[in-house]
Amino acid sequence: MAKMGSRKHLKRYKAPKSWPIHPKEDTWTVKPAPGSHAIEDSLPLLVIIRDILGLADNSREAKRIINTGNVLIDGRAVKDYKFPVGFMDVLTIPKTEENYRILLDTKGRLTLHPISAEDASFKLAKIVNKSTIKGGKTQLNLHDGKNVIIDEDAYSVGDVICLKVPEQEINEVYPLEIGATVLVTGGKHTGELGTVSEIIENKSSNPNTIIIENSSKDEFLTLKDYAFVVGTDAPAISLLEVNK
Repeated sequence: MAKMGSRKHLKRYKAPKSWPIHPKEDTWTVKPAPGSHAIEDSLPLLVIIRDILGLADNSREAKRIINTGNVLIDGRAVKDYKFPVGFMDVLTIPKTEENYRILLDTKGRLTLHPISAEDASFKLAKIVNKSTIKGGKTQLNLHDGKNVIIDEDAYSVGDVICLKVPEQEINEVYPLEIGATVLVTGGKHTGELGTVSEIIENKSSNPNTIIIENSSKDEFLTLKDYAFVVGTDAPAISLLEVNK
């Protein structure tokens, strides 16, 4: 058991705080497979089906549901029960016509937010870095581990692109700039929504910071890396009630 646990399982009390599961219900839970999201930024698909959505009573039932291709992530069927599902991913269950977007609540927990079928046709992805590849094209590397190749480099690191799924076609871009609507993804203001009022670029080795104004017109400082643009004048996606 110990050997199996080290490869495929994780002790519940060691699960990341971002996982919305009770640490004392069982000894073991599923360890996500290495992939698009880090373990602390994602939930294993089996945990979502069994523990969060309650579509299965046990691991065997959850695996059966997943193995039949009845769960889509970003519009594509996923059959790996350890698949890491992370922030901004879109989860669809065609048979029940349920759609969810993975968001963060104010306690830093990954949360399944119900959305419409129309909203499930796209996702937001943050550009974390980019590079020039063969033929002079640009590869945009995204926060979810995926990448998009474009002919002309018209985007900056920190911008968020709206992608049609599963095609991965760019519908729109939301630049990280003053006036942008952002969702905070780290620090003590995690899960808060606000408007960028100032971007502070540090010339030293210290990280760049950003000043955000919330709906109460209060301002707070956070790291620039924590700012995830979700729209220009208003959010382009449905968000958790606490953010409205």
